[in-house]
Amino acid sequence: MPLPNYLVKKIPKLRNIRKIRRIIDDCHINSVCESAKCPNIGECFSQNTLTFMILGDICTRHCRFCGVAKGSPLSVDPEEPQRIARAVKKLGLKYVVVTSVTRDDLADGGASQFAEVLLQLQTSNSALRTEVLIPDFQGNKAALQTVLAAKPFVLNHNIETIPRLYLTIRPEAGFRRSLELLSWVKRQKSSIYTKSGFMVGLGEKKEEIFDVLIELRSAGCDVVTIGQYLAPTRAHFQVQRFVEPDEFCEYESFGKKMGLKVFAGPFVRSSYRAGEIVK
Repeated sequence: MPLPNYLVKKIPKLRNIRKIRRIIDDCHINSVCESAKCPNIGECFSQNTLTFMILGDICTRHCRFCGVAKGSPLSVDPEEPQRIARAVKKLGLKYVVVTSVTRDDLADGGASQFAEVLLQLQTSNSALRTEVLIPDFQGNKAALQTVLAAKPFVLNHNIETIPRLYLTIRPEAGFRRSLELLSWVKRQKSSIYTKSGFMVGLGEKKEEIFDVLIELRSAGCDVVTIGQYLAPTRAHFQVQRFVEPDEFCEYESFGKKMGLKVFAGPFVRSSYRAGEIVK
C-alpha cells in the first residue's frame, strides 16, 4: 500500500543524530528506536531524545507487528544500569524512558534490572523523571511490585491492539492480563501515572477502538497513546488500512470526555514526546 502524504516525514538535521549514535555506541547500550525500526527515530534523535532498551536486543516472544529481533537472548548484563546512567548524564536528559525486550526466560521477567536502572538514574540525578515501559511479566505481581518499589514517575504497559486481534498479532500475550496489570498497579499506588498505547490499521473497527478506550479508563489508566501501525518489513503483519488524521482526533475527543489524556496521531508511539504528555 502506498503511503499517504501525511505519513511521509522530512529528513531531520543530522548533528544531534550523530551525537546520540556516538553516545549509544560508546556506552554499549540499545535503543528501541533502532531495534524496533521506529519511523520517528530521525526526529527524536535530532531533538536529543531516545528510548533506552534494556535486557539486550533479542525478544523471547514472536509478536507479528514488532521489528525487534526474536530468539534466544544473552544473559543479563549487570553493568547495563550504570552505562545507561552515564549516557543519560552525557545527553543531559531531564525525562528518561526505559523499556525492554520481553524476557520470559527470566524468573522475574527482568523486573530487577528495571529496578536497578531506576536506582542508578535516581542516584545520579534525584530530579530526573523516569518512565518505564514494561512487558507483562507473565502476570507476576511480585515482579510488578519490584518495579513499583523503585518509584518510576510513569508506569507504561502497552495493550497494543484490540482483544479480537490478539491471537493474530501477539499470540503469546493476553488482553485481559495486560488490562489487569494496569488495574493492579493503580490499585497498589493510586498516585502513579499509568499509561498504555495501541496501534490502529491492523484490521480493527472504530467501535472496537472506542471499547478499548473504555476498558483502559475502567482499569484506571491516565494516559493512552494511539498511532498508525507501519510494518517494519514485508515479513511482518501488513497494514490493513491507513487511518486519517481526523479519525485520530475522534479518539482523542472520545477519551477526553471520559477523563483520559489521549495522544493520538499517525506517528504517535508509546514513548513519542513522552515528557510532554505528563507535564
